[in-house]
Amino acid sequence: MSNYFFFIGLPYVAIVILLVGSLFRYLNFGFKVSSLSSQFLEGKELFYGSRPFHWGIIFLFFGHLVAFLFPRSVIVWNSIPLRLLILEVVAFGFGISALFGLGMLIVRRINNKRLWMVTTKMDVFVYVMLLTQIISGLWVAYFARWGSAWFPTVMTPYLKSLFLLDPDITAVAALPLSVKIHIVSAFTLIGMIPFTRFMHFLVYPFRYFYRPYQYVIWNWDRKKIRSSRKLVNGVRSKNN
Repeated sequence: MSNYFFFIGLPYVAIVILLVGSLFRYLNFGFKVSSLSSQFLEGKELFYGSRPFHWGIIFLFFGHLVAFLFPRSVIVWNSIPLRLLILEVVAFGFGISALFGLGMLIVRRINNKRLWMVTTKMDVFVYVMLLTQIISGLWVAYFARWGSAWFPTVMTPYLKSLFLLDPDITAVAALPLSVKIHIVSAFTLIGMIPFTRFMHFLVYPFRYFYRPYQYVIWNWDRKKIRSSRKLVNGVRSKNN
């Protein structure tokens, strides 16, 4: 029963909460969606912790995504042992990078009183879940090796079965405990996104890439303001 709960019930609950919660928060509290950056309070340690963490997380995320979208290509790539070894070593290196960066960010927040004062319970929860996710992933990579080889044949069919609303957990239920922890922590983190700072990823201002560098928004009729007799709209001050 636990397998049904963690690998069928939890994923669907997490996805529903992600979609409904994100939409509700954006529509009702859109201007409050922010990463709440603490760079103004401390910037040096943030730089040395944020860079390795983000580079590691981004590489690992897209690595998992490629294995999910193109499983056959990954299997063909791994058919040569040297390629498989290179991919595993590189992925493990980025995992170490993410763990190192996250560790620095945690130490930075604990040691800096100003940062600790603005740290919420949800921030602590996110740190715990990220630690669980990264450590379990490294554990899997080292003790259940060649994950890039068995991921396309085990995890990809499972994830696709979830999206097709025909979940099949036969293979997942037989995986080691470390892999199960990695999966459960991932879905838990996904379900909590609307309640955390991660929400800002979903409202990233992509328009900044192509809009003018200066964007002026008029809150009144530009023609009427020139003939307005109001003190604040169009009438110059009489004080000389």
